[in-house]
Amino acid sequence: MLWPNQQGTWVIIATLAVGFILDSLPVPPWLGSFKPDFLALVLMYWCMALPQRVGVITGWVLGLLVDAAQGVLLGQHALVYSIWAFCAVKAHRQVRLFPLWQQALTMLLFLLMGRLLLSWMNGIMGYSSGDGWFFVPAVTGALFWPIVLIALRDLRRHYRIE
Repeated sequence: MLWPNQQGTWVIIATLAVGFILDSLPVPPWLGSFKPDFLALVLMYWCMALPQRVGVITGWVLGLLVDAAQGVLLGQHALVYSIWAFCAVKAHRQVRLFPLWQQALTMLLFLLMGRLLLSWMNGIMGYSSGDGWFFVPAVTGALFWPIVLIALRDLRRHYRIE
């Protein structure tokens, strides 16, 4: 869990806040189907970079914030974000050694798993998940992964966050 007295905690919180804000920004309806989950990408980066500081509890709290912000069933995104965090923490040693394109494919699998879980939960509640466009944000998220990785890695190195 993030502790205020540790070096760079404010940078981690700020980047997570930026991811949350990017997810909350309104976009035109035609672009909404392509918008990746920036908060999930930032969360998974920090889980892989600093698994001893950012993990499942952070994912759970962020998911609850997303649930509250979107006005959906409380715990829906909390479950998905905590699973994403768990997968990132468990796989961080392997994924960090992968070349960038394999990391992006791994993120695609993680994001698809989360989208599938959200679709399943929506189906149980009687909501339609829409058509195949429901899974497009996972693909765009995987395409954005190299940008997020490089930007946050440079930020982490600049502020010497360990």
